Amino acid sequence: MKIDQKSLDRFDHAILAELAKNGRLAVTELAQIIGLSKSPTQARLKALEERRIIAGYRASIDPIKMGLDHVAFVEVRLSDTREKALQAFNKAVQTIPEIEQCHMIASNFDYLMKVRTRNIQEYRRIMGETLSSLPFVASTSTFVAMEAVKEVF
Repeated sequence: MKIDQKSLDRFDHAILAELAKNGRLAVTELAQIIGLSKSPTQARLKALEERRIIAGYRASIDPIKMGLDHVAFVEVRLSDTREKALQAFNKAVQTIPEIEQCHMIASNFDYLMKVRTRNIQEYRRIMGETLSSLPFVASTSTFVAMEAVKEVF
């Protein structure tokens, strides 16, 4: 469900902006930054969480520092694009940890995936054993990233 942006005021936007920068910010500090007292800030924070505008909190881990510095973008063409085939593909993609992102695309291919591995050999193994055997995959094209100019973890 989409949120009506008009239902968010400047304090809500300020809360979201500050938490996007630092999700571990204490409510007292957040309140001071946005210019409200602690109680109304806490109430707004709770409302944003209940409305699922704030979907959760997590640690942002740098994959490069974890040795996962090989990134490939993979175009995927399916042999069947009826709903049942799309659902089967979507479900299978969810189980592969190396796939960081997968988007259905309006183009001459069906999906674009961002795949992160330790090196080209590991990518080749994942491609040969896993990606190419996903349901209804007819063909793939791989583009290897040489440098990340902007990346959000």
